[in-house]
Amino acid sequence: MGRSQATFGKRENEKKRLKKRQEKAEKKEERLANSSKGQGLDEMMAYVDENGNIVDTPPDPTKKKKEIPLESIRIGAIRQEDMEEEDPVRSGSVTFFNDSKGYGFIKDLATQQSVFVHANNLGSLTIKENDKVTFEVEMGQKGPSAFNVKMAVAG
Repeated sequence: MGRSQATFGKRENEKKRLKKRQEKAEKKEERLANSSKGQGLDEMMAYVDENGNIVDTPPDPTKKKKEIPLESIRIGAIRQEDMEEEDPVRSGSVTFFNDSKGYGFIKDLATQQSVFVHANNLGSLTIKENDKVTFEVEMGQKGPSAFNVKMAVAG
């Protein structure tokens, strides 16, 4: 009878393990040779320029620095009472309205924003394309929605 194949397979597996171990040791040596450990502090420093970009050159001390008044710096969100009151009634023109489906869009003249309008928010008013209207905006499910829509007074 011949020899069993188990001994051949064991030798092959042992060769593969040795080869992997050698490759791993070579990679480790390469990493150690190319490592950047032991660099001086100057090579590791990074600076931020006046535009907020990270650079590797230190700032020029002779350059005049721009003074920013402390009152203009705001940390955190703007509070509701700090915001200036704006007129809730806006004016715009109807860019699209479908009577059968009961919805359309109004283009705000100030912001050029397209605002959704539904027939339920018109009351008894009927509008068509290119009509000048005044309206108020509220946030709907899918974005800004117009309500309290009225025809704009000419003049």
